Amino acid sequence: MLIFGESGTGKELVANAIHEQSLRRDQPLVVVNCGAIPEGILESELFGHEKGAFTGAVGARKGYFEMADSGSVFLDEIGEMPLATQVKLLRVLENGDFMRVGGSHMQKVDVRIIAATNKDLAKAVSVGEFRDDLYYRLNAIHIRIPPLRERREDIHLLIRKFAADFSRDNHIEFEGFGDTALRIMESHPWPGNVRELKNVIESMIVLEKGRLIDEYAVSRYLKPPVGRMDRNLPVPLNKSSEQIEREFIYHALLELKSEISKLREDFYGLAMTSQRPKSLPYYSEVVPDVGDSAVAKEGNSTANLEGKTLEEVERHMINQALESCGGSKRKAAKSLAISERTLYRKIKEYDLPF
Repeated sequence: MLIFGESGTGKELVANAIHEQSLRRDQPLVVVNCGAIPEGILESELFGHEKGAFTGAVGARKGYFEMADSGSVFLDEIGEMPLATQVKLLRVLENGDFMRVGGSHMQKVDVRIIAATNKDLAKAVSVGEFRDDLYYRLNAIHIRIPPLRERREDIHLLIRKFAADFSRDNHIEFEGFGDTALRIMESHPWPGNVRELKNVIESMIVLEKGRLIDEYAVSRYLKPPVGRMDRNLPVPLNKSSEQIEREFIYHALLELKSEISKLREDFYGLAMTSQRPKSLPYYSEVVPDVGDSAVAKEGNSTANLEGKTLEEVERHMINQALESCGGSKRKAAKSLAISERTLYRKIKEYDLPF
């Protein structure tokens, strides 16, 4: 059988589940990463070798197929297997026999072969990078694991699972996630899929030292795909332009709130120690062409946005930007990182008095 899925979707987990539910569950499951073994020794690793077969072969050695006799072999990243090795693998699939490197007689095994790949093997076949007969033989049963962005209903469950396991195993008292933080993570595209989600959760728990993880913390850890992005770049998401624009504005607002919150903490910390700051952080990175008074006003007004819909947040931010810029649509559009044309359309859509 052939398992297809992007990197990090859990192909090995599916292979383990298949093995555990089969009649071979009491026999070994041997995992082989075809992309991690150099081409020159892959054949020896899979099929074994005899003494003296090559320099360094001081004794006979069983290969993975012999080790897995009566069990299963999981060939991960099968698309990376060299063509010469594919020929021998096909013989094992068809007849259940092979010859060790340097051997003179056939070995017989009874194994179930589960293969996995993140490559389009049909395309690889068309360009001669993968044998068509092996592809059709492996593809008797095809299992596709959808990426995490296509099963967002699983994200919340996975977050809870990973957080509970990691905090328990490492004896960390963890306060959990805020509702807004969970919504942000559920809307994130997760290009690294479940593996990326797990790593981010563990990093946040360790670096936030067990504190409640709110939207400010999440925005720091998800900055590459969700935080500050070049709004002019194409976005590879199956969303309408309206949804993409609203998400950009929403995340820009979260960044602004995070920066203002950090500034307040720094300022009050210095005030408590009777140290007067010589200068304040420059705001142009967050809100270009908007004065300090506008930023202070924005910080006060965004405190009541929790629980609002995305449309309400968008309307509020556009209105606030226009007020802060004295009605200048050019400056407001620049501060929101959207085009003036989009801004005019939003003003009309929300019937704003500008």
